[in-house]
Amino acid sequence: MPRNVLILGGRAPVALDHARRFAHQGWTVWVADSIPCQISGASRAVSATLRVASPRHEPARFVDDLRRASLTHGIDLIVPTCEEVFFVSRYRDRLPAHVHVVADDFNKLRDVHSKWRFLSLARDCGVEVPDSARVASLDEARDWAGTRPVVLKPEYSRFGVHVRIYRHGIPDAAPPLAPLGHWVVQAFAEGREFCSYSVADRGRLVAHSVYRPGWRMSTSSSFYFEGVRIEAIRRFVENFARKLDFTGQLSFDWIQHADGRVSVLECNPRATSGCHLFTLDDPLPDALNGTLDDALHSAPGDAPATPIEPSSSTPRMVSAVMLSAGLTDALRRGELRRWAHDYRRAFDVIGTPGDRGPIAGAIRDLASYARLALAQRCNMREAATQDIEWDGQELPEA
Repeated sequence: MPRNVLILGGRAPVALDHARRFAHQGWTVWVADSIPCQISGASRAVSATLRVASPRHEPARFVDDLRRASLTHGIDLIVPTCEEVFFVSRYRDRLPAHVHVVADDFNKLRDVHSKWRFLSLARDCGVEVPDSARVASLDEARDWAGTRPVVLKPEYSRFGVHVRIYRHGIPDAAPPLAPLGHWVVQAFAEGREFCSYSVADRGRLVAHSVYRPGWRMSTSSSFYFEGVRIEAIRRFVENFARKLDFTGQLSFDWIQHADGRVSVLECNPRATSGCHLFTLDDPLPDALNGTLDDALHSAPGDAPATPIEPSSSTPRMVSAVMLSAGLTDALRRGELRRWAHDYRRAFDVIGTPGDRGPIAGAIRDLASYARLALAQRCNMREAATQDIEWDGQELPEA
């Protein structure tokens, strides 16, 4: 029976990754976004690209566009990949009832997206949670922190933007906090960084991956993803998903201490780069669709299957960034040999054999972001995300 999926946030490499896997497993794939998304639209996996209104600036039009697309194209499943997930969840009742939407209750998403509220939810789930406080000014943060090393970040933020790391305490010369709502001051956790990506279905963990961000843009997004297995992280995600009876995509940032203990830092209830580690044949589409047991032929009454994990250990990378920012960083730090070793053993997530169109599509998208940045007088990162960002504000009736 034909199955049709609408993948949102087509600007993101994770949307391209999902599109290829769904198409490979027999789905007809539609991609939608509110800005150009040729990185996904140029893929052979995508039947067509749809333009929708900005969920942040025109939520009523956005949900109407999704409803119209669902009815016109016979959509069975909607998979948000970026922060449009909050708007999809908030206005879910406006979408056709037969469409399965990979997004949980709006209040749950709000709580896990908050870098403050999430910490309370994470307690008693099996790992350490750093001491933290919610503050409105640098003076409040300094009063709480004393001379301790700390991290400061807006309660609602993404990609490590605005994060401050003070390894020797907050200095007297530190600039005031930007007016971005409340901030979270958190005890600095020393150790190795890891990230996880998971899918939960009605409180059950059904897909899971963990990766080490081997190469990254300073303290921001990674562009090299090397899969690892850390049992304590998997157990935490199982406990957390069960505690919240969660359905959807869950991503976490982690620190592993020298003695092996792990601390969870924050949660993003959306797709992140851990999905790149799954192969085309891994049944991630069924995990997202809530049909994993059928795909694995589990009989009624059988014990739940272990969550699926990537079947390949090959690292993934954004090759163009690895060849530019990654190589520059390696030369600066004298790590050319490590860079060459890592580059040779990884697969690119943008251009793949038989599907190189997204490379040119990504270049066209960058040109579009540059034009938007000039028109809106902002940087390219803001131009690429400002129309879908949600920072905790009330969402009106659509």
